[in-house]
Amino acid sequence: MTAETASTAPAEAVPSENVADVIVVGAGPSGSATAYHLASAGLDVLLLEKARFPREKICGDGLTPRAVKQLVRMGVDTSEEAGWLHNKGLRIIGGGMRLELAWPDLAAYPNYGLVRPRADFDQILARQAEKSGARLREGTNVTGPIVDPRSNRVIGVTARVTDADGGKRETAYHAPLVVAADGNSTRLSIALGLHKRDDRPMGVAYRTYYKSPRTNDDYLESWLELWDGERLLPGYGWVFGMGDGTSNVGLGILNTTKSFRNVKYPDLLRSWLKNTPEEWGFNEENRTEPIRGAALPMGFNRQPHYTRGVLLVGDAGGMVNPFNGEGIAYAMESGELAADVIAQALARPAGLERERALSAYPRALKDTYGGYYTLGRLFVKLIGNPKVMSLATQRGLSHPMLMRFTLKMLANLTDPKGGDSMDRIINAMAKIAPDA
Repeated sequence: MTAETASTAPAEAVPSENVADVIVVGAGPSGSATAYHLASAGLDVLLLEKARFPREKICGDGLTPRAVKQLVRMGVDTSEEAGWLHNKGLRIIGGGMRLELAWPDLAAYPNYGLVRPRADFDQILARQAEKSGARLREGTNVTGPIVDPRSNRVIGVTARVTDADGGKRETAYHAPLVVAADGNSTRLSIALGLHKRDDRPMGVAYRTYYKSPRTNDDYLESWLELWDGERLLPGYGWVFGMGDGTSNVGLGILNTTKSFRNVKYPDLLRSWLKNTPEEWGFNEENRTEPIRGAALPMGFNRQPHYTRGVLLVGDAGGMVNPFNGEGIAYAMESGELAADVIAQALARPAGLERERALSAYPRALKDTYGGYYTLGRLFVKLIGNPKVMSLATQRGLSHPMLMRFTLKMLANLTDPKGGDSMDRIINAMAKIAPDA
């Protein structure tokens, strides 16, 4: 459905339970975080999710300290007693070397990461948003925006609702502001003419699960050498123990190589795993789930992040970190930024005053990530050259101090004020780089 063909029914024709201060489309990490912070600010929020929990999402299931901080901000219990598997840092394998790097000890972020299956993880966040007061509607597939023909602003959404008994019905929801948290495919954004930018990097990730004795691991593990025949690809493989008898095993590749579109990713994954020790059990006999893939929209690849009453958060706005493919932390952070701007905007009269407040959202994103994402775009261009990728893998791992700097850089883990010399160098680089 396009904006031009969307319903224009007045809000008063809609049942009161379908009217809110804000509609959030999608209950993934970005949507649930947005809804949580909006509801915590006292706003009436409708959180619309097309599936019913628990539901699967393609992901590595590993969370860096940056994501852990956002969970703590939402009041989520991240203890091991609550079912979270903790890890100490990142293990890097490549160039015949193996290096274990602890997460940096910082004031701004905790010093541990987590692992949790996405089906469980997303449900926890959605329920946390509900606890804060958001009204979650599962089985609600948003089909398009509702546009006021007088102002050309989005004033709600249409949706196809699937009831618990399987019955389907069309309905409408109205609110003065809508948040698109509907992932990389973001039908809502596309209906408004907001398409992906070709000048921004894009990644692809494929993963599956294996029964494996490596299920308990204190480190997230990253393999830097992915070969497609004689070609060294810009990306990495991962092994994340799940603590439940299985390991999440996958790979991520950037589109900066000429062979990007020709790679058969499931075959590449199987080829890589043939070189792992047999006792790890990464074979077809031990595979417990299909091999599935998803796109990784990076470096603000869809803009503007605010237009006509709609704010884009998470993957819908291309928030994935170009350096390491991490998306969950930035999804949740952008949700909190959007919620703060929305709360301030709705405290003002509709019109110019409110629009002035809403215009702060794209600026806040660029102030927070703009320079860093520009550096990330330069980084992915460099490693798209197989010679550079090979040199970085073979030479870099032999210098632990350089790799500690690289970990901070790639994971975006620095203290914004004070910090050590590495923090100050990274922060200065991001500050002087042009905004993404």
